[in-house]
Amino acid sequence: MEEKISVKDILQTLRQRLGLIVIITAAAVALAAGISYVILTPVYEASTQLLVNQSAADSQQEFTSDELETSRELINTYSVIITSSRILDPALEELNLIRSVDELRSQVSVSDSEESQIVTIRVQDENPDAAVEIANTIGAVFQEDIIDIMNVDNVSLLSPAELEENPSPVAPDPVLNMGVAFVVGLVLAVGLAFLLEFLDRTIKSEEDVEEKLGIPILASISTMPPSRNAGDLTSTKKQRGRETYGA
Repeated sequence: MEEKISVKDILQTLRQRLGLIVIITAAAVALAAGISYVILTPVYEASTQLLVNQSAADSQQEFTSDELETSRELINTYSVIITSSRILDPALEELNLIRSVDELRSQVSVSDSEESQIVTIRVQDENPDAAVEIANTIGAVFQEDIIDIMNVDNVSLLSPAELEENPSPVAPDPVLNMGVAFVVGLVLAVGLAFLLEFLDRTIKSEEDVEEKLGIPILASISTMPPSRNAGDLTSTKKQRGRETYGA
């Protein structure tokens, strides 16, 4: 027999399993908070901005659209050069860092602002001081080495990375993690509640008898509390509850 689940049944299941849902959801949020605040190591970010200038000859001319596009391509080229071994290797030596070029490259990201000639070097590190030092060192090495690489001297330091008084980590994000954990925990808890309800085949009411056994109720017999003794059986006025029988 195909069972139909109504909105009333869904709400009743959620109400009956409300405690379980709250406990699982709260546990998921608490677990995410514990991992975010205790286990995961905070990561800090520092950024250095470089300005890609026009050459002396170009600065006296009005830029055409093609020349602007050429300038944009030049900035993209610089972005690739900054994360190359040509720049990161001497930066590691200057910083005296014991890590590979690939490890340092994974900490560095380069971006350029739209419609501008500014290149931003961002460095993430577990130590905020180290993030600032690495960002400024990479910027300085690039500014010096680009003269030999491209035979141009059109890069200047616009804004060096500085250590804030109370730096805030960029990762992990405890609020985001707890929000995700709340949603995931809630979905899992609701799913578990419906699974338990589906597996529960016990009969709790007269309606369950008719629904699950498919037989009509003929009569019901009242039940007594376990503490009652045999002498109380004679008193029908003190009887409580009842048992239901179907046929």
